[in-house]
Amino acid sequence: MKITPGKQKGLQAVSDRRGVIAAAAMDQRGSLKSAIAKEKGIDKKAVTPEMMAEFKEAVVRILTPHASAVLLDPEYGLSAAPQRAKNAGLLLAYEKSGYDNTRPGRLPDLLDHYSVRRLVAAGADCIKILLYYTPFDPAGVNEAKHAWVERIGDECAANDVPFFLEFVGYEEGIDEKGIDFARKKPECVIKSMAEFSKPQYGVDVMKVEVPVTMAYVQGARACKGESVYTREQAKEHFRKAAAVARKPFIYLSAGVSNETFGETLELAAESGVNFSGVLCGRATWKDAIPVYAKRGIKALEDWLADQGVKNIKNVNGRLSAAQPWFSFYGVASVGALS
Repeated sequence: MKITPGKQKGLQAVSDRRGVIAAAAMDQRGSLKSAIAKEKGIDKKAVTPEMMAEFKEAVVRILTPHASAVLLDPEYGLSAAPQRAKNAGLLLAYEKSGYDNTRPGRLPDLLDHYSVRRLVAAGADCIKILLYYTPFDPAGVNEAKHAWVERIGDECAANDVPFFLEFVGYEEGIDEKGIDFARKKPECVIKSMAEFSKPQYGVDVMKVEVPVTMAYVQGARACKGESVYTREQAKEHFRKAAAVARKPFIYLSAGVSNETFGETLELAAESGVNFSGVLCGRATWKDAIPVYAKRGIKALEDWLADQGVKNIKNVNGRLSAAQPWFSFYGVASVGALS
């Protein structure tokens, strides 16, 4: 297996010394605006770009000494990028926040004033895209998404920069956190990982959901009532998803609590799957939003320095089972890929 020099350099920049990706995510835009507005009791439009940047800068400055990389958006996050720790690489998001809700299929779009070339010029070591995806959508919807991903993969290849694809499952009319989707989630995740492992997409790392909903894993601390899977069934879903992957993959936290994400990583470790790390956002810092909204920047910084650091260390402490991204290609060092 050979990886081009630019892609190799980019992947090394966002990995720790072991080759594991222990990245923090701070590219939230619409959801962060809404959350700040709700806690402040103001209209979403009253949340200024300066407030967004201030929040992101604090998160980056205080948490990146404990991360191998940070994911930011170029709309509000570029002022935070230079404030990251020297050990932390930079991923930049290329998609617009949200999706097209005027048509079925949650179709995505790219930022109007950016290209992969421009994101690299802004300092990106890697490019990240978020795609809402389900293998159960009509063929026409998914063909449009497949072509869209192929174009981005080609653009990343032309600029010799790694392409991280994040896909999040859904089904229209069903609560993605509810029990009905929990029953469908394993198949959704497994088929999505198989699809985007295909070479035509040019994906270098898949950022994926775990294939179960922890709130419905029997015996899990997150399970407060009815369950969908036993612990052994859940571990088998992890293994089946990992078995179809033909690219390195990392787990996203999907907005769950820090405790639940920690338990999720414990289950992944028990399953013995070859995941290569995490790209974790809200599970680390979302409880700081009301602190910032009600008490300001100094209170946010104090919270991050205490609980935020504890949260990210809690996640990092569960990455001992993670494998270096390059081991996915059957080599023991990055140099063997050249």
